[in-house]
Amino acid sequence: MAEQRSPHDLPDVAGLSVAVLGGTGDQGRGLARRFALAGHEVILGSRSAERARSAAEELGAGLPVRGLDNAAAAEQGDIVIVAVPWEGHRDLLASLADRLAGKIVVDCVNPLGFDKKGAYALPVEEGSAAQQAAAVLPDSRVVAAFHHVSAVVLLDPEVAEVDLDVLVLGDDREATDTVRALAARIPGVRGIYGGRLRNAHQVEAFTANLISINRRYKAHAGVRVTDV
Repeated sequence: MAEQRSPHDLPDVAGLSVAVLGGTGDQGRGLARRFALAGHEVILGSRSAERARSAAEELGAGLPVRGLDNAAAAEQGDIVIVAVPWEGHRDLLASLADRLAGKIVVDCVNPLGFDKKGAYALPVEEGSAAQQAAAVLPDSRVVAAFHHVSAVVLLDPEVAEVDLDVLVLGDDREATDTVRALAARIPGVRGIYGGRLRNAHQVEAFTANLISINRRYKAHAGVRVTDV
């Protein structure tokens, strides 16, 4: 990557392929759709390759999306997004550590619980889902991002531009810049550096607040950062 003149200079990521583990869920399919519309080759991963292929077909003919099992998707993506349920997060990543070695792994998992009072953040031994990913994947370049993106908005064909800033956290400057550039491939979105990976907990936990906002206002709220 060329030397940055300012924090707004970003690398060209147009030719990178994107794999989405847990890509048959709403968030995974939504991100896959937006990156495919931006011209990226996208590989949906799932425990079932057949289910992944079906989800890829449902996203629409003509989009560069295909479905494989999680292991094959992890191997083939240049950048790998983790969008699996929290309950299976550690075990899946541990099983794919060899395939994910050397890759930028983007964790967007929010460890949340739900009760009659609504959503709340769950405690994580490592501090956050992203830190757990980094612990399980010592040979990968783990970045935290895409926590606050509404799947409803991503999947809505009537929404041409997504009004959102994506907070990107990590300890590898080149990796976070690459993910910031990837976020900006979605029209309307900016990727904003949000700090080191150790600060991922409050970003993941803030999703519970957004869920409360959305329920109260019947909205699909996101985050915008001012003066940047």
